[in-house]
Amino acid sequence: MKQLYNTALYMRLSCDDETYGDSVSIGTQRTILRQYARDNNLNVVDEYIDDGYSGTNFERPAFVRMMNDVDSGKVNCIITKDLSRFGREHIMMDYYLEFVFPEKRVRYIAVTENEDTEKGLSDFVPFKNLFNEWFAKDTSRKVKQSLKAKFLAGERVCNVPPIGYKKHSEIKNKLAIDEETRWIIEKIFDLAAHGAGGTKIMKKLIADKVPTPGWIAYKRYGAFSNIYSGNDDESKKYLWRLTQVQKILTDETYIGNTVHYRQTGVSYKSKKKIRNSEENLLRIENTHEGIISKEIFDQVQNQIASRRRTTSDGTTQIFAGLLKCSDCGAALRFSTCKNTSKPFGYYSCRKYGQYGKEYCRKHYIRYDTLYGYVLSRIAGLSKMAEEDEEKLLQILLKSSDKEKNALSKKQASDLNKAKKRKAEVDRLFAKMYEDWANERITEYNFNMMSQKFQSEQQELDKEISRLETALATEKQTVQDAQIWISRIKQYTNPTELTAELLNSLIEKIVVHESKKNEFGFKEQDIEIYYRFIGKID
Repeated sequence: MKQLYNTALYMRLSCDDETYGDSVSIGTQRTILRQYARDNNLNVVDEYIDDGYSGTNFERPAFVRMMNDVDSGKVNCIITKDLSRFGREHIMMDYYLEFVFPEKRVRYIAVTENEDTEKGLSDFVPFKNLFNEWFAKDTSRKVKQSLKAKFLAGERVCNVPPIGYKKHSEIKNKLAIDEETRWIIEKIFDLAAHGAGGTKIMKKLIADKVPTPGWIAYKRYGAFSNIYSGNDDESKKYLWRLTQVQKILTDETYIGNTVHYRQTGVSYKSKKKIRNSEENLLRIENTHEGIISKEIFDQVQNQIASRRRTTSDGTTQIFAGLLKCSDCGAALRFSTCKNTSKPFGYYSCRKYGQYGKEYCRKHYIRYDTLYGYVLSRIAGLSKMAEEDEEKLLQILLKSSDKEKNALSKKQASDLNKAKKRKAEVDRLFAKMYEDWANERITEYNFNMMSQKFQSEQQELDKEISRLETALATEKQTVQDAQIWISRIKQYTNPTELTAELLNSLIEKIVVHESKKNEFGFKEQDIEIYYRFIGKID
């Protein structure tokens, strides 16, 4: 009696296969398989289709469903157009053909290659499977090369643009600012620039009913339908997560840059992703128009890096990340003196605390002293901003010019030194080459010194370029000073300091070592550098 075969028609198409047109389309595969089943009197149980899945992945949903039907006894015959439709990984292919199918008594047929386990597979099957895997590997390599070429050309390949952007209407693979959602990004960075942390920003967005990136992507592009397509999708519309806020705050997309390869696959056979280190990232600058200025973005990154959690006694260090040592540049650390009847907080140089007086001095300052001094300066400037804004503007511009002039002189001096050293290294390198050519030095010594000189030349070229760029930067504008004035006017008559206020107005506070004056009293210089404008005389 002839065996009855309950047959599964399996079809697969990956994104890479689409370049081959109709020859491997799902429609073509279906036509071939149905015709074969009719001609051979096979009872078709079901069709199993994996559209958009790689052959190196054996966790495809339709494939898994089909193998479950095999286990349950529903299916005992599988047909594919060719071996590559079943899979492109030779070890797994051998596993199914040599172990799984014989053990489960399943017949397998690859129609166009005339391979049939009932008749016995040809000796070329292992080679065909190996070739199919090589094909997948080669395709993966070509796709990566093609994508990298697009990345280097400044193209942004994405299905769903990040919130704040949309696909450019005229230029392929380019982002354009979305005027309907850019305000969300501006709001998030404005809150962060004023000292708000990720959790505070998240709660503010929820309270103000700001739609989430996922919700916007769902409504516009149909993305994340598994999350938002339920009956309670409206309740998720404003449900921001902390990770969403954190991702936006560190995303260089919003200053016009595109960063590629943040994650990379383990291999072309695996879908597992691993996070790349900073040196393996591909950063392409100015690929599109930014929403946030680089100054604001850098300010937020510095605040994120320097933010500290509350201390053991429950107090929050509002000066965290702002205090710097005047001698070594290290951050000042907070400590509590408990050896008195009334414990008090103070700051001191971190490097001094770690390595001792041989590396730096203590730069000790009490918390209450620092607090009172900074509050008095901020309050005075706030009062001036309210009473005579024009006078304050002129003071800011004058102070800024003085700061920039001093910095420019130092940069010009450093540039001159770097150029002189570069000329000297070039001369020494040329002389060394001449000595080697005339056999006055050995080739070994030439190669050793050559590497050293070339390394120094490269470093000097970078330094010269950096200094020339810095000197070419435009002088402080009236607009920068006006931005700072608008910020301080938000804190009218301040009576207390907060992290939000300090981070909004101040870039850093430089603490000098105290010293005795001519009358025997201790004095200590505290320099406050304000955002956009530097020190104010």
